[in-house]
Amino acid sequence: MQYVNIFMARIFITGSADGLGRMAAQILIGQGHNVVLHARNRKRGEDAMDAVPGAESVLHADLSVIEEMKKLAADVNALGKFDAVIHNAALGYQEQGRGNTPDGLPPVFAINSLAPFVLTCLINPPKRLIYMSSGLHTQGDASLRDLSWNDRKWSGYAAYADSKLHDLILTFTVARHWPNVLSNAVEPGWVATKMGGPNAPDNLEKGAETQAWLAVSEDAAALVSGRYFYHQREKSFLKDAADVETQQRFLAECEAVSGVKFPVNP
Repeated sequence: MQYVNIFMARIFITGSADGLGRMAAQILIGQGHNVVLHARNRKRGEDAMDAVPGAESVLHADLSVIEEMKKLAADVNALGKFDAVIHNAALGYQEQGRGNTPDGLPPVFAINSLAPFVLTCLINPPKRLIYMSSGLHTQGDASLRDLSWNDRKWSGYAAYADSKLHDLILTFTVARHWPNVLSNAVEPGWVATKMGGPNAPDNLEKGAETQAWLAVSEDAAALVSGRYFYHQREKSFLKDAADVETQQRFLAECEAVSGVKFPVNP
C-alpha cells in the first residue's frame, strides 16, 4: 500500500483487539504512527497488546454500556490530543434476540450506533474521524422508528443494517457541523472477520488499508469530508443519510437515550 504520508500521527481505534481494527493498527504502527488500542475488557486488552507490538497503550471499555462509553471518552481525553479516531468496534447481524444491555438497549444498537455517537460527542475533536459502515446500510430503516426495538419484531439482520445506516448518518452530520474535522465512512466489504465468516469473498486487507489511509494520508483523495469509501474510492450511498432532517432526528434520538448532547460548535 503506497500513498503520500509526510507526518507521524496519533490515532485511537475502537474495537482493535482483533479483526479490521487490529489490522489497521498494525498498518499504522508499521508506518511509524502512534496508536492507542481499545478492547472490551482487560484480558482482551492484554491479548491486543501482544498481537500489536509497538502500540502505545490499550484502553478498556464495554461499549454496550452507556457509562462505559462515557468513561472511555474521558480516558481518551486524559491521554492528550489525537490526530484521528477510527470508530471500528461493531457487532454483527448473527446476534439472536434483543439481548438487552444494562441500559435496556439491543447490544447491536448500543455498540454500533450509540457508542460512536457518544464517543464523537465527548472525545476532544481530532483532525479526522473515520466510521465503519457497510453496504448493508442501504437496507436500513431511514425513518429511525423504534431504534431500541421495543415495538418491532426483532431481526438481527435488520438491526445491523440500521446500525450501519446510523454510522453513515453520523458521518455526514459531523461533516456538516464540524468544518475543521475530516469525517468519512468506510465500507470494508464482505470480509473474513469473525463477523463476516471464513468464506467471505472480499479483500480483508483493503478494508483495513482504507481505514488507515483516511486516518493519515496526505493524498488529495483522502483530504475530503462527508464521503463514503470502499477500497480507497468514493462510492454511492443511500441518500437519506445525507438528509438534514434525518440527521437531526438521529441526533435527537441518541441524545435522549444517552443524555449526551451533540456539540454543534465543538
